[in-house]
Amino acid sequence: MKKEIKNQWTKWKKNFKKVYENFRKNPKKTTLTILNTIMEIIKNNTLFFVFLVVNVFIGILLRYFTIHTVENLLSIKPILADLAIVLLLGAISFGLKEKNRFPYLLTVSIILSIICIFNSVYYTFYTSFISVSLIVTARYAVEVGDSITNLLKIQDFLYVISPILLTITYFYLKKTGRMAHKEKEKRSINKMINALFGAGVTLFLFLLTLTPTDIGRYANQWNREYIVMSFGVYAYQVNDIVKSVEPQLTSLFGYDKALKTFTEYYQDRAEEQTWKNKYTGIFEGKNILVIHYESMQNSNIGLTFNGQEVTPNLNRLVKDSIYFSNFYSQVSGGTSSDTEFTFNTSLMPTNSGTVFVSYFNREYVSTPLLLKEKGYYTFSMHGNNGSFWNRNAMHETLGYDRFFSKKDYEIDEVIGLGLSDRSFYRQSIEKLKEINEKNQPYYGTLITLTNHTPFDDVDKYGEFDVTLKENVYNEETGEYEEVIHPYMDGTKMGNYFKSVHYADAALGEFIDNLEKEGILDNTVLIIYGDHDARLPKTDYRRLFNYDLETDSIKSCNDEDPECVVIDSNTYELLRKVPLLIYSKETKEKLHQEVTNVMGMYDVMPTLGNMFGFYNKYQLGHDIFNITDDNIVVFPNGNWVTNKIYYNAQNESWLPLKETEISADYIKECTDYAENLLNASNATIVFDLIKRARETEESDSDYIEEKPIEGTE
Repeated sequence: MKKEIKNQWTKWKKNFKKVYENFRKNPKKTTLTILNTIMEIIKNNTLFFVFLVVNVFIGILLRYFTIHTVENLLSIKPILADLAIVLLLGAISFGLKEKNRFPYLLTVSIILSIICIFNSVYYTFYTSFISVSLIVTARYAVEVGDSITNLLKIQDFLYVISPILLTITYFYLKKTGRMAHKEKEKRSINKMINALFGAGVTLFLFLLTLTPTDIGRYANQWNREYIVMSFGVYAYQVNDIVKSVEPQLTSLFGYDKALKTFTEYYQDRAEEQTWKNKYTGIFEGKNILVIHYESMQNSNIGLTFNGQEVTPNLNRLVKDSIYFSNFYSQVSGGTSSDTEFTFNTSLMPTNSGTVFVSYFNREYVSTPLLLKEKGYYTFSMHGNNGSFWNRNAMHETLGYDRFFSKKDYEIDEVIGLGLSDRSFYRQSIEKLKEINEKNQPYYGTLITLTNHTPFDDVDKYGEFDVTLKENVYNEETGEYEEVIHPYMDGTKMGNYFKSVHYADAALGEFIDNLEKEGILDNTVLIIYGDHDARLPKTDYRRLFNYDLETDSIKSCNDEDPECVVIDSNTYELLRKVPLLIYSKETKEKLHQEVTNVMGMYDVMPTLGNMFGFYNKYQLGHDIFNITDDNIVVFPNGNWVTNKIYYNAQNESWLPLKETEISADYIKECTDYAENLLNASNATIVFDLIKRARETEESDSDYIEEKPIEGTE
């Protein structure tokens, strides 16, 4: 092999020198000769070049169909990255016998097509790209199969053009006899060297386009969309594989660096809470009931159709609660399980895998565990299988004494994925009565299920009209007549509103029963939306910009100030969820709306101040202590403050206040977000809370055993 490379290098230098001299003498003729040579190379290696072109092309298609901008269609950086990888993979085929080349290229094309298809479908649902580490959660996708098939689009099947065109090309070449003369050729080492050299040159050109920011984000892999935009889908997937095996090889991958990150981030943290405000200890000793409200978005509150409220019961509760109207979920690929985790630990989802599945055996400081230290009985309730999102194991890790799952309920009414909310609440009341009678403070989480995508059990939601009714004067009759416009009827969002209306009615009945049984006398009710409903942007545009006359979406322009532009940034802001704290105290005098921006990781410290517990390792803040200065960081590196929403994918921002935003402010917040995400990931992946506690115990034992100076 060394000899072949040396000979090939000598040949390249000789040919380059010859071409250079000819070009100086006759540029036009030399250029034509070069082009003819290139065409001859392509003609003699047609299958290889078809493999290159179609697999780079489907990478371009993926970026366009997911990120939806023309500049991404022709961005040179990801094209170079994809080309380098495809060249490298294709080069290997020349090292194989002729009869094995097509099967090899076809297999690789199928794999690359599958990568694009999976990422396309995943992006539709999660607005992110898939991770290999999430393959272990594939069984959960089976249980929500209706929602997956509902997300498939025609464009998701376009990526199969790669193996199809390759196969057509192969049989065409075979039929025309252009493959036959090579049957005796065993291997083409020189061609492989040439292809590898081409991959190396392409990779070098790609590396020249990178910035330190690009390299840093690729290494951390927080911002998957940015990585695919800058490095292409294939380079992203290669990096993802490395990141996915990292947790299983912690002793080999960055433990010291992670420990340093963890230590520096938490080194100035106090062991006990150092602040007080008017909410400190106001609910100490009271029972806590948490309702994990599936796919409940804040935009539902106050929304009406033809005078009928979408969420009449939530609307009523808002007036009597501490209501956080600028509250964001911070989920990644683990969706509902990510929310449960962040809500109870004030840590973020990991940059690979899901905590509930990949890191359930770590040590955490959680709300249930801290409340157990204060004498609380802790439990959770869910009408689904206990194995879903590995809750059986993770709820024990979080500190729940008892997990009531599907086996503890009679599945007497099914809507969507399983037990209906009405039945779940009704049966849970009986269990809560028994728990309440023990006169022991308790912390319980109820996880709802009905309001889950794909929202297609419309006939079971009950009557709720999402059309638009208009009284129009009829000149012929001289009377007003009711005209019905389709509006949101038949859309995914319209079906979602019907599902929400059902879920709200079930919640209202549940709260009435809690009041009736006296369970709320000494109990604080906490309600939060776990994440948004993943509704399409087109439905938002229809909701806000509906044209009555044409039954279509109005085109936004500068001449129409009432038109709401739904771009990628405004879409993210519309995905906020509600958070309510309700009790007899809030109903009587503490009710208020809190508009400061707040994230799921801020819940634990906020509640900790109210109920008297503290977590040294919390990432969030007591919202009543930090107020206007809070920053909410998302798992992909985006962040939001009261001033702006910042999109780290394309480095754009949306101003939320009329105030000047400096480059220093954006850098400061971006650095804050990156440090927070790195510290959180290090904490979880390397189980550093456990290590820190072991070190503290070891130091404590040493101090106790060390003899006092001057004694024996």
